[in-house]
Amino acid sequence: MARIAVIGAGMGAMAAAARLAVAGHRVTVYERTQTYGGSVRRLERDGFSFDTGPGLLSLPAVYRDLFLKTGKEPLEDCVDLVQVDPSSRHVFADGTQVSLPNASRAGVVAALDEALGAGAGGRWGDFLVRAREAWDRTRRPLLEEPLWPNWQVLADREPYPAVPHKRLLRTRRAATLAEVAAWELRDPRLAALLEGHALAHGLDPRVAPAAASVLPYLEHAFGTWYVRGGVRELARAVHERCLARRVEFVLGAEVTRLLEKDGRAAGVEFADGMVAEADFVVAGVAPAVLNRLVAGTAIRGAGEVQAARGPASRLTVLLALRGARPGDSAHRTVVHTADRDGELESVFGPAPGPAASPTVTVLRPDDPGLVPDTGHEAVTLTATVPAEESRSTTESFARHAEDMIGVAERVVPDLRDRLLWHVVRTPADLAEATGAEGGAVPAPSLAAAEGRMLHPSNSTALPGLFTVGGWSHPGGGLPHAGMSGALVAGLIVEGPEFRGSQ
Repeated sequence: MARIAVIGAGMGAMAAAARLAVAGHRVTVYERTQTYGGSVRRLERDGFSFDTGPGLLSLPAVYRDLFLKTGKEPLEDCVDLVQVDPSSRHVFADGTQVSLPNASRAGVVAALDEALGAGAGGRWGDFLVRAREAWDRTRRPLLEEPLWPNWQVLADREPYPAVPHKRLLRTRRAATLAEVAAWELRDPRLAALLEGHALAHGLDPRVAPAAASVLPYLEHAFGTWYVRGGVRELARAVHERCLARRVEFVLGAEVTRLLEKDGRAAGVEFADGMVAEADFVVAGVAPAVLNRLVAGTAIRGAGEVQAARGPASRLTVLLALRGARPGDSAHRTVVHTADRDGELESVFGPAPGPAASPTVTVLRPDDPGLVPDTGHEAVTLTATVPAEESRSTTESFARHAEDMIGVAERVVPDLRDRLLWHVVRTPADLAEATGAEGGAVPAPSLAAAEGRMLHPSNSTALPGLFTVGGWSHPGGGLPHAGMSGALVAGLIVEGPEFRGSQ
């Protein structure tokens, strides 16, 4: 039985802790803040409850596997998991609207044909077929296996089978997601639908590889899910599973240094000078935090891929409304900007600022547990914004939040008249919760793009030290964080020969 110190109580870290405890190890999680879950937090006020991190779950099989492997009680016995239908409603710049059914390619094709005109659904359906090829080619190396030692193969190989495009007597294939949208979808609304998936993950579609096509495919193939009571309930369930497997949690424990002995990780030191010895250390922290913990120590092997530092964060506006939620409301509505180029420049450009009309995701859960009574509604707005705090002031974020409320009025009638109060959660709040510089949100790992979209492997050049969570392989997002926990547990239990689940 090994002693294992886990730094941070994010979703990936807790997933690793539960699996390692089941394998017979003595696991202690040290968390800097006073709660678990990383970015998966909750705000409660006046009988209202809001997720302040992710509001929906894709690929729930990752957490079903976690609960199956760590005990006899399945995930659905621990949380109320419901499929969202329609998966999303989209409002485009020209006023066109479409509701996309959940996990139904045929239904999506028919809905797009009806809303956008004959042929639109067919083009999107053909795109999904090609996206499935990209998913099939990358699913194991990018989600289910430790990062290959020869990761350059993933860096150089574009898995998306782009359609040949003739231009100026030359035949070209799409290399970026924006080129896929322009050359293969050929409709600004379909382009907005595709590029909106990248933007929601903090990716610039102008430079994101065509392999990012797997992001919308995941939703269409495996569905969109909601956890009754909010996604924070999933974090609660994982935390309780850890406790049931005798994982110890020490909250308010800020790790300030990684201990080394005989050339390997040997434990952690805290802000008060106390130390905890360990045979293995699992770091579920952001890159800047890890760098501080191992100052003066090279933890990455020569030539190993470095983290793709995401420049984007989220701005979240929580709205407490009087009046019941209309029965025909979609759980998720995406209101697309009329100025996509301006929005992308505002987030990813060299000198960005808030977009005048951002793309806004409006979440309106049909969940009585989130409101004081049936005469009220809890609504969450999110938009992608720059991560660096120096780019935007508190005042500019307040203005940006007002812009988001204005956009949301297009799909929530009488919003301002119904508004009791609202709370703005900025990148600084994310930074406080996660330790990520500027509140940056990590994106999932992607193939191609010369390796810029890959994350560092879970094992490091320092024996005994492993990394877990969104900033290490296989990247950000709830499913990827859960898989990182499975990979780290496998590497510790089975050793470097571990090759993932079969």
